[in-house]
Amino acid sequence: MKSKILILIACLFLISSCTPGKSELFKETDSLVESLQTTYESYGLFGGSEHAKTTSDGLYTVTPIGRLINVKIQKAAESSEYESLMEVLKDHYKSNTRVNDVYICQAGTIMIDCRNQ
Repeated sequence: MKSKILILIACLFLISSCTPGKSELFKETDSLVESLQTTYESYGLFGGSEHAKTTSDGLYTVTPIGRLINVKIQKAAESSEYESLMEVLKDHYKSNTRVNDVYICQAGTIMIDCRNQ
């Protein structure tokens, strides 16, 4: 009985830790990461703008640039919000071998690096 309760608590923790607002963001970024392995060698320097997606809540825009994926918060955001989002994305991609790094670029947005090594 105790093991069932522990499993239930663990499941609830996992469900609650996955922010519902980020699930659509993960869907969009996952799609672009996957496409760089299956469909596109690169989106090109300017070719990615036609593949840009904005989440339905209007909070994030995801744009591929070459083999990088740019994630921008579409509201006035403090650097702490970008740092928090970067950590969430790093955690999401930590075991994905197609992603080399997730970092805040000099423009202040987040990059998901899928470049070949």
